[in-house]
This record gives sequence, structure tokens and C-alpha cells, in this order.
Amino acid sequence: MANDKTPVDFPAKVGVWWNSEPWPIREAQGIAREIEDLGFGSLFMPEGGGKDALVESAAFLAATERLVVGTGIANIHFRIPIPAETGARTLAALHPGRFVLGLGVSHAPFVEATMKGSYGKPLATMRTYLERMNSVPTEVEEGARPARVLAALGPKMIKLSGELADGAHPYLVTPEQTAATRAILGPDKWVITEQAVAIGGDAADQLRRAHTHVGFYTPLQNYRNSWLRQGFDDADLEPGGSDRLARALVGMGTADEAAAFVTAHLDAGADHVVIQVVGEGVTADPRPALRELAAALQL
Repeated sequence: MANDKTPVDFPAKVGVWWNSEPWPIREAQGIAREIEDLGFGSLFMPEGGGKDALVESAAFLAATERLVVGTGIANIHFRIPIPAETGARTLAALHPGRFVLGLGVSHAPFVEATMKGSYGKPLATMRTYLERMNSVPTEVEEGARPARVLAALGPKMIKLSGELADGAHPYLVTPEQTAATRAILGPDKWVITEQAVAIGGDAADQLRRAHTHVGFYTPLQNYRNSWLRQGFDDADLEPGGSDRLARALVGMGTADEAAAFVTAHLDAGADHVVIQVVGEGVTADPRPALRELAAALQL
């Protein structure tokens, strides 16, 4: 990869991270259009096995005009490297500067138990995958290649995200970890950080939602290791996470208070921050909270 990052035409420095998989695609396209109309600069989506993130990306790109669409993240165990690269180049050719390919190694329990696959050493697996992607001839959609970022939490994966990708997509991290990611990557790579927020309701309800959100990840070793590196301890990694962990990772309070978490990541060196609204389950409509946050962030 070149030293300079592949350009992305973000209309704003703040975007949205939303699990669109449970929604019918035409309804989801309507939500994407409203996200764009609110002034957010991007829509990133996960890939949990319900839908193909590249196909969803194509639908959202077609439904909007300026919104950057990204995978956060596309699971490398779902598709072999060559179609991952050629599919991403096709989207980049159709929508220049508006697609970001986020890639990740997923988690051993999911790959082995749910997918019945084999989970090898994450760093070596990702390196091999990226090298195979890079073997696609330049003549395939020549000149069209999206920015490529990795779900990188540890220092070695962050370093790889600068070596064979355009940067990193940190998830469930503090602003201090965003700063550490920037320090490893230097100034010429993308740092696109996710920030969860829980607004609306009273303080107890917000904390409950934050614990439910963090609790989904506390059994996963990749995140446990990440939080230990970030200064938390074993007591914080109890099921659901400690109050300290939940409050550090999820912006709570008013929309203005939650927006301050987003600003802290930008101040720490993130190029772009994507907000994940933590609601009542995966089918909760993110738009009421996003409207408040758009106003608080003066988008």
C-alpha cells in the first residue's frame, strides 16, 4: 500500500454505525437517506451473518447521494479474498470516494461454533488475506479501489493496518486508545473510530442499556485483551462489564454530554467518528437519538 491513505469524501467528520441487518432493505435505505439529510457523513454497518455487507453497501450507496458507506466490519471468513477485492473495487468504481471496506478477523467462538470454520492466528490470517487481495491485477476496475481499514485493537494488528491497508477502525475503545492508534499509524492513515451512546430515559436506564451492549462483548477474548491494554482490570470484565467499563465506553447523559465523547475521539486523532446508538435491542429505531445528536454536534 502507498504511504498516503486512499481518499474518502466524508461530508462531515461524524457518521453513524448502525446494525441494519434486521431491517427490510427498503426501510433501511430510507433510514440511510435520513442519516444523510441530518448531516452525518457516513453509515457503517456490521456483518453478523444475517446479510452480506457488500450487498447492503451497494443498496445504501444507490439510495443516497453524498453519504460515505462503510463495512464495520466485513468478516474475512465469509468470503474469499479475490471476490472481496473485486467486489469492493466495483463499488468504488460506481461511487468514487464514497465506499470504505472495513475488514476483520471476527472471533473464534463465532467462526468455529456458528460457522463451523477454522480460526487461525488472527494476525497471520489477516496478513495472508490482504496479500491475496493485493494480488488482483490492477486492470480489474483499474484506478478504482476503496479505502481499506482493519478492525484493529492490538498494536500488531494496528501496525498491519498501516502496512497493508489504509488505516484502522477501532471499536469499543476510549479516546486514549484512539490516540494510541494514531501514534502507531502516524498522520497519513485513516483512524475511523466507533463510539457507542445511550441517550434518552433516565440515568439508570442508560446505564442498563450500556451494560447490555458491553455485555455482548465481554466473553470475547479480543475485546477482553483490548480493555486490559487500555488500563482496565479483570474486575471490569465481569459479565456485562463493570460500571467503570460501561461509563468509559458508552457516552451517556444528554445529547450534548454524549456528543462530548465523539469530540474527544476527534481531539485524540480520529479522522472520523461513527456513532452507534444503543437502544432496546437490535430492532430499535436509531433516528430519534440521531436527530438529537445531529443538533448537539451542529451537523
